[in-house]
Amino acid sequence: MFTLKRIYVPAKPADGCRVLVDRIWPRGVSKEKAGIDLWMKEIAPSDHLRKWFAHDAKRWIEFQRRYREELRAKPELTKQLRELEKTHRTVTLIYSARDERRNQAVALCGFLQRSI
Repeated sequence: MFTLKRIYVPAKPADGCRVLVDRIWPRGVSKEKAGIDLWMKEIAPSDHLRKWFAHDAKRWIEFQRRYREELRAKPELTKQLRELEKTHRTVTLIYSARDERRNQAVALCGFLQRSI
C-alpha cells in the first residue's frame, strides 16, 4: 500500500517505509527530524518538468501525463518502490509541496496504483 504525507507532518510508525520523492531537500527540515528511510530524488520529475509545472493548477492534467512518460522511462525506480512495498507493506511517499492534491507524490502514487 502506498500512502502520502507532507514532510512537515510528524512521522508515525504506521507510515511504514518513508520515501522522500522530492528532487530537492525540503527547507527547514533536518534529516533527523524528517525520519526518511530513503531519498529517491531520481524518481522526482525532471527539473525542466518541475519548473514548467510550477504548481499551476491549470497545468495539472498535462503535468501528470508528462510525468507518467518520465516514469515509464525509469522502470527500475518504480520497481524499487514496489519491492519496498512487498517488504514493508506500507510505503509513505513524502513530499514538501503546499498543494496536497496536485503534486508529484500524488501523481506518482496514482501511477503506481494504475500500473500494477
